[in-house]
Amino acid sequence: MAVPAIKLNSGFSIPALGFGTWLSKKGEVGAAVKVALEHGYRHIDCAEIYGNEDEIGETFNTVFSAGTVKREDVYITSKLWVKNFTRVKEACKNSLKNLQLEYLDLYLIHLPFELEKDLPTGIPTEKGVGLIGWSGDRIWTVWQCMQELVDEGLVRSIGISNFTIKKTDDLLKRSPKIRPACNQVELNPYLPQDRLCEYCKKEDITMVAYTPLGNPGFIEMTKGDATPVLKDANVTAIAEKHKVTNAQVLLAWAVTRGTGVLAKSVKEHRVIENFGCLNIKLDADDMKAINSITTRQRYLPQNWALKVDEETADLWDGEYLG
Repeated sequence: MAVPAIKLNSGFSIPALGFGTWLSKKGEVGAAVKVALEHGYRHIDCAEIYGNEDEIGETFNTVFSAGTVKREDVYITSKLWVKNFTRVKEACKNSLKNLQLEYLDLYLIHLPFELEKDLPTGIPTEKGVGLIGWSGDRIWTVWQCMQELVDEGLVRSIGISNFTIKKTDDLLKRSPKIRPACNQVELNPYLPQDRLCEYCKKEDITMVAYTPLGNPGFIEMTKGDATPVLKDANVTAIAEKHKVTNAQVLLAWAVTRGTGVLAKSVKEHRVIENFGCLNIKLDADDMKAINSITTRQRYLPQNWALKVDEETADLWDGEYLG
């Protein structure tokens, strides 16, 4: 089954369905990526801060060397972590080394705000700890370095992640030589981010959704009390109608909506099962039912990057619930 592709403003195309590796543990992630590639996924999403690019690189080497899947047929993304804003090229080359690649298809600025230091999880545990925060001038300097990666052939497309309208607009108003090809953000029916999606569509920036299933594992890890979108009654009803899983419905909703989406699991049967979302044809009534959901929830902790004098709405430009 061919994965539908979305044409980027860079001239390249990104597979609409990708395979995510966030929170996938070493010792599990390599096997999961191998299963994904063997069962049709052609976009693998990685990041330095995930701490597992070296194991994924071993899998790439094994699979590509075997010749069953060619490197040029796989779209590979990685991300610049915030601690590396002063060493963009070095960070990119380090990801390439770990992933055992000569180039990346897409390289993203992982977050629009900067940390002074990393804590063990990469996420500050209390308000203001180690946070430098947002600076349009700082992001512009980083973006100019990102453009050089394209010029040097290390990266084919560059983009952003977790950028709000305000932060994206600030970058675009500086007239970059290369515009962001993608904005990867948290997207699901509980956080549809309609305004951001409309803005990026107008600016020809492709949206890619992470946490499309509400990431129940992340809720558990952070001991959160969020309502899981995976168990939403509307989603369940549509899954029963099509005789598919709730996860497949949520992934199909994202693809039908016109965004890219990242499915994630380390369980072989789930990896294969999730790919089946491409066989689901959601009709207008299905989309209307999902789009009518009014529950709003951000699964990525809302307050983790707050400066001492900031409120949640300040961090997300007032857009933190889409």
